Parts: sequence; C-alpha cells; structure tokens
Amino acid sequence: MASGICKKTQIYNGRPDRCDERVQQYYIPLNRIEHGKGSIGIITSGISYNHAKEVFGDEASYLKLGFTWPMPEKLIKKFKESVDTVYVIEENEAYIEDYVKSLGIECTGRAKLPWVDELTPEVIRRSFFPESAEPGGYEIEAEVPPRPPVLCAGCTHRGFFYEVAKYKDIVVTGDIGCYTLGMVPPLSVTDSVICMGASISNGVGFRKAVEKAGRKEKVFAVIGDSTFFHSGITGLIDAIVNKAPIVVNILDNRITAMTGHQENPGTGRTLMGEPTYRVDLKELCIACGVKEKNIRLIDPYKLDETRAAVKDGYESEEPFVIITTSPCALIKDVVKARMNLKCVVDQDKCVKCRLCLKAGCPALNFHDGRIYIDRSSCNGCTVCAQICPKHAIGREA
Repeated sequence: MASGICKKTQIYNGRPDRCDERVQQYYIPLNRIEHGKGSIGIITSGISYNHAKEVFGDEASYLKLGFTWPMPEKLIKKFKESVDTVYVIEENEAYIEDYVKSLGIECTGRAKLPWVDELTPEVIRRSFFPESAEPGGYEIEAEVPPRPPVLCAGCTHRGFFYEVAKYKDIVVTGDIGCYTLGMVPPLSVTDSVICMGASISNGVGFRKAVEKAGRKEKVFAVIGDSTFFHSGITGLIDAIVNKAPIVVNILDNRITAMTGHQENPGTGRTLMGEPTYRVDLKELCIACGVKEKNIRLIDPYKLDETRAAVKDGYESEEPFVIITTSPCALIKDVVKARMNLKCVVDQDKCVKCRLCLKAGCPALNFHDGRIYIDRSSCNGCTVCAQICPKHAIGREA
C-alpha cells in the first residue's frame, strides 16, 4: 500500500529503501510522526495539521496522516506509546477519532472542538486553552470588502433570471447548481431550494397547493442540464401525468459547471472526453409527454427572445418547457472565442440611471459617480447593453 512518494521519481513506494539510492533523501512518508518536547500527542490530517502546529508548536508531538484509508493501525499504536495524552484534531466528522477509540486508545477531539463552522487556529486555541487571555493569531489591519456569491461575468443564466424577475406574481422553485445564485440580490428570483432534482417536483406540489387554496401564482421550476439528467426527468414526467401547468426551465450550459466542468449526457462526450451520443433535451422532453408547441429553445443572451419565451410560459395553461442553449462562459473554448468581445460604457451617453446594475454582473461597477466595465472580467455577452435605455453600452470598436 502506498505510504510515501519520491519527489524526483514521482514513484509511490511503501518503503523508502525501495527508491533509487540517489533519491532516498527526498522520500517523505505520507503518514509520519513528528516528535516534540511535551507529553501531548496530536493525531491530525490536512489543513488541521497546520492549524494545530500553530497553536501547540513544538510543545506537542504529531502524527500527521496523509493517507487515511486504510488507517495505519500499527503507526497509531506506536505513536500512543510515545505520549501520555492524545488529542485528535480534524475537520468535519470524528472519522479519525472514532477509529482511534476503536483501537482502545483514549483520546479527546470533538468533546472539545465544535461540530460546526470552520476549524481555525483561533477555534482550536479557544477549545483547548479556554483560560488563555491571549487571542493569538494575526490581526488584519485592512478592512476586507464584502464579497457575496454571484453569477460569473457573462453567465448564461443572467439574462434568463433578469427577465423572469420582472414577474411579481410567480413562484420560482430552484435547484442545486450555479443557478441557485438566482436567489441572491440583485436578481432575487428563486424562492426555494431543497435538494438536487427537487425543483420540478416541488413546483408540481406547490402548484397543486396554490390551486387548492384558490390562488393564482404561476410556478417556474429552474434546473440545470446535468441536474435534469441526474434527477429532474422524473419530476417532468410527474408534471405531465398530473397536468401541472408549471414552466420547467432547463438552463443548458452544456457542462456540469458548479462542480468542475464534468461532462454529462448532453455534452456529447464521456467523462474521459471521448465523443459519444449526445442526448437531445427537446426530444427527451417530447418523449416524456411535453407537447412540441409548448417547448421553447432560446439563447439567453438575447433578451427579446428570452422575454418572449418567458411570456409564453407564463400564459400557458399546460406544462411548458423553456430550454436555454448557450455554453458556460468559463468553458475554455468559449473563453477563447469571446476573448476580444468586450463591452465599454460611453460616458457621454450614460445618464447614471444604474439600470444595468440590476443584471448583477460583477464586471459592472459604479464608482465615483460613473458606471464602468472591468475589461478583464467582461466577456461581451451584451446583456447590460440590451438593458441600457440610452444605448450607452456597446462592444469595443
């Protein structure tokens, strides 16, 4: 089993003596013991190791685990023999601690450490040395500006959410993905997020409840392409079978964007990047029972087109599907293609109405009484240009 790596050869080895003699000096065990001065022994891993060393320093010994499956039982027992007291400092669940206790070794971990929030040196210090008057850590003199989560500049979801936000008598059931950020200002569209794939089924249930209560809110269910393939198809079938007149919005950005740009059944490539059959979302929706006349394929960068589709869905009395068809702005090929498509503000035409800021694009800024666009962030999607009533925004010449 691998337990170390030769830095020069990059060959994993269970024993350093199996490395070439010339590179044995570069061998670093993934699971290693570091002896300190005191009688306290700390078992830890990952960033928790760095945090623990900042708090305890050389006054403790450390068993740093870089490889935790399977657990190094012999090494843990050997470490316990060299110390009197064992602390386990780890993030999240008590995974290491539970294993150490299963070996019959007394240790302390979650009894002192909090179960929630980020584990930092300050948190560890307060947990193990509550009587200490020194705050520890480093003070930051600069005031860090707030940076709330936001859709990327040029995100294909922005135009869609901008148009949907114009309707005040609707309920938007959201899902798990980048588009969950439609919930935050200034878009502030999404009303609920439960779990992956729940947007459509939640929308069906909410619509039935609204009808029962005699109310008239229209329900828009928002889901991404990869999430739809994963667990949204059953919800769409449920909407069709139960005749729920909701609008299912499949935001197809041709990738699994939020978790790292993995391929999905709609990209035409396997997870290994090999060409394969691409599932057609429109044909799939038709197969599920959606009438073709109730499906709209739109380019979300074109606000007129998006506005018309949203209006048709809003007025429909049958299950309705809107599919946006524009790839994620962060896909490498898209970045290259749009590298020179930058927008700029004509200050002579701009009346500082700030309507463009309602799109929530991080490339747009208002500073010293002026609207300007961060050229390094802009990808020339022109959503802001279409919003501007004075036509003060356009592409660079």
